[in-house]
Amino acid sequence: MLRLRTDGVRSSKVTVIANRAERPVCIHTSGEQAMTQVTAQAATQPAATALAGSATMQGDLWSVRAADYAEVQEPTFLPLYDSVAARPELAGAKALLDVGCGPGLAAQTLAKKIGRIAGVDAAASFIAIAQRRLPQADLRVCEMEALPHADGAFDLVTGFNAFQYAARPVNALREARRVSKPGGHIVIAVWGLPEQCQAAGHLKALGALMPPPPPGAPGPFALSDEAKLKAFAAEAGLTPLNVIDVACPWIYPDLDTALKGMLSAGPAERAIRSSSSEKARDAVAGAIAPYRTPSGGYHMDNVFRYLISRA
Repeated sequence: MLRLRTDGVRSSKVTVIANRAERPVCIHTSGEQAMTQVTAQAATQPAATALAGSATMQGDLWSVRAADYAEVQEPTFLPLYDSVAARPELAGAKALLDVGCGPGLAAQTLAKKIGRIAGVDAAASFIAIAQRRLPQADLRVCEMEALPHADGAFDLVTGFNAFQYAARPVNALREARRVSKPGGHIVIAVWGLPEQCQAAGHLKALGALMPPPPPGAPGPFALSDEAKLKAFAAEAGLTPLNVIDVACPWIYPDLDTALKGMLSAGPAERAIRSSSSEKARDAVAGAIAPYRTPSGGYHMDNVFRYLISRA
């Protein structure tokens, strides 16, 4: 289902790459979306820590169950990746950077049409999985607010549920613009509206296990409104183009698989650390109980939304 609105480890070798003096060191290996509390913690770090962005915290959270995420949860987003890959305005792209690339399924999908692939993520475990899937790709453990790439290096930059995890999301999006060629495209993918996402209940259940976020902190649906999403892009100096909604149902054969997938994301790990594994499992199981099917599986209908913008 699409709705369109238009307006004007393959190797264990690790190399440390020193970039420009003003940029942090990035780890390059060769050969997962945000709960309010997680984003808020990154945004409210002391100044000396905030300069490094959110990568250390996010990388720690998302690395714990990276293999579970790659196996169970990441494939639920394949309709989103396929939709982006099919967009006619992106057909001429020759060089892709996927920001927050996770275990690499999005990049792997787009690699069928794009020759040069690069990706960055805060989680080293994700990058290791992505490197096995894409041995020729340039994949690095990096801070998305200080990308280790040259100005204008890519004609397509994607961020699938990624930019909102930054300590300063607009700064992260400006970095994406910097490494984009003039006239290149940047894809910003986020959750759809809460009422379109049956998985929203499990986010709320996990959030109840964490300390309250600071007043005014953005939540997982902060950019779901179309006008806010376009304003976010414009603030970073981009020209908003098309907004596309894609149905991404979360389907699991049984409760154990559902919990394996849904507890593999970074916000779930934060909830576990704030409470316990048992409490997190019980909270998610209770939240998804209405979506149990007669066969004992689970089916949650969700919509994810992406904006195509021009640099």
